[in-house]
Amino acid sequence: MAQRPIWEGHLRLSLVACPVSLYTATSSASDIRFHLINPKTGNRIRTQVVDPETGEVDRKTLVRGFEIEKDRYLLLTNDEIKSVRLESTETIDIERFVDSAEIDRIWWNDPYYLAPDGKAGIDAYIVIREAMEQSGKIALGRVVIGTRERLVAIEPRGEGMLVTTLRTHDEVRGSTALFDSIPDKKPDTKMIAIAEQIIDQLVGPFGPSEFKDRYEDALRALIESKQNGGDGGVTAPPPRDDNVIDLMEALRRSLENSGNAPAHHAPSGKPAAKAKAQAKPAHKPAPRKASAKHAPVRKRAAG
Repeated sequence: MAQRPIWEGHLRLSLVACPVSLYTATSSASDIRFHLINPKTGNRIRTQVVDPETGEVDRKTLVRGFEIEKDRYLLLTNDEIKSVRLESTETIDIERFVDSAEIDRIWWNDPYYLAPDGKAGIDAYIVIREAMEQSGKIALGRVVIGTRERLVAIEPRGEGMLVTTLRTHDEVRGSTALFDSIPDKKPDTKMIAIAEQIIDQLVGPFGPSEFKDRYEDALRALIESKQNGGDGGVTAPPPRDDNVIDLMEALRRSLENSGNAPAHHAPSGKPAAKAKAQAKPAHKPAPRKASAKHAPVRKRAAG
């Protein structure tokens, strides 16, 4: 079954435009879902739409209401809501180009694929994508999805484009109240050196296929066990017994458990200095990205 677009319209760069469709890039189809069941009857619980005064009502007759004060609502019909149309309802207008490093990761939200809608305008689509590829820039635009206008980042991806919605300033909570109590002090340089060695030993490529949802796997095992007449008991590895109070000792044990002792524990009587020289150098920290407060994000327009 072909995937259906969640939005159809045009992508526009200045006077150049092309018809495009937006598709969700993620799926939750394989997620385990549970229903509420009455254990006495085995029946699935049905959700009812109920008015506290008149009882059950037909969902089709309902309208949306905005609470203007306690228990007072301004009513809006679906047609009235649909009448609110911005240019971004039908067009993603590219407003500016930025370096990806300018957008702090806290702003990134949901990914979508942006594909040409038919053959008309496909040349313009390819030109825009290729120009972004060669410039190394990310495009910023806006699009109405559902009842919200979202700021989006557009970037080349293979032969197509990836669109990622960006959170607005009002959606991101500040961290000051949470981080202010953390003391601003320099940790022991020896501890940092050991921690860097541990980090070096754990460096590797990012492979999403290697990461499984172990909790969901355990739920599937539980379900399969009960289906096969078992008691549903699922065993899990016991919790690790790592009650090491001393931080330096915890770091040393961590390094030893990963197969590389710290320099002053060099095996076979090697001098500590020589062992340290043979240790893999620590990675230089990546340049810090722009803070959230400096990210080029605009508040969404009303509507």
